[in-house]
Amino acid sequence: MKLSARISVSAAMLVVLASTVGCTKLRARDRLVKGVQEFKAGHYEQAVDKFQESIDLDPNYAAARLYLATAYSYQVVPNLDTPDNLKIAQKAMDGFNAVLDKDPNDLGALRQIASIERNIKQYDKAKAIELKIIALDPSDSEANYTVAWIDWNKAYKNATTILAAAGMQDDGEGNVKKSKDVCAKIVAANTDLVAEGIQYLQKAIDINPNYDDAMSYMNLTYRRKADLECGNDAARKDDLAKADEWVQKATGARKANEAAKEKKLGGGVDMSK
Repeated sequence: MKLSARISVSAAMLVVLASTVGCTKLRARDRLVKGVQEFKAGHYEQAVDKFQESIDLDPNYAAARLYLATAYSYQVVPNLDTPDNLKIAQKAMDGFNAVLDKDPNDLGALRQIASIERNIKQYDKAKAIELKIIALDPSDSEANYTVAWIDWNKAYKNATTILAAAGMQDDGEGNVKKSKDVCAKIVAANTDLVAEGIQYLQKAIDINPNYDDAMSYMNLTYRRKADLECGNDAARKDDLAKADEWVQKATGARKANEAAKEKKLGGGVDMSK
């Protein structure tokens, strides 16, 4: 009889425990749902609180951790390197890195981290991640574009810094008045960046033939290439002619994209915004 009683009590305890665990998971899900509502309303700080409450209730709730990292990422201010902004960025990346700990090839987490690294001006880290994304998904036009965007930004900074040291400002036309010494410095700093930038922009456009942003940066990258044509005015003019061609292509693609969007909306107003 005593043995029977022990079994009965133990079974009752298991029922209670299972019920408690079930209630905890339901509360965690409730907090997640409320966090999503706050997130969709643009209340990111409130969303963070709800997602954190969900995790506190259920530490293994993967969806809550992913939403928490995303909510933090939306609070990162681009190009702001204050301690508070960097702290938020790190919290977001910690969340996405937790996803990568389980699956190093999770494209969603990789894209998020690359975006955050770019927003806090960690361009080399962002580029390395974008290259990994391309290796996993060669058809990702945005990753190809972003690699080229980073290359152009670095090349632009190199050129303007070298020109400024010589008392010059960039004219966007190849800077024909620069000395041989200045030109040699720009060539050394930017040749590889410009070549790689054009390569990845072309890949992005091959994937998405109406990628107007990529075409706009093709224009800007060819203007950086014009800097490299030391003393070769014909080559400089050819680069600028190609730059102008890409301006026209970008304009045409932008119009086509706007027309396609208008057609998709049926000529009406997009009420989803």
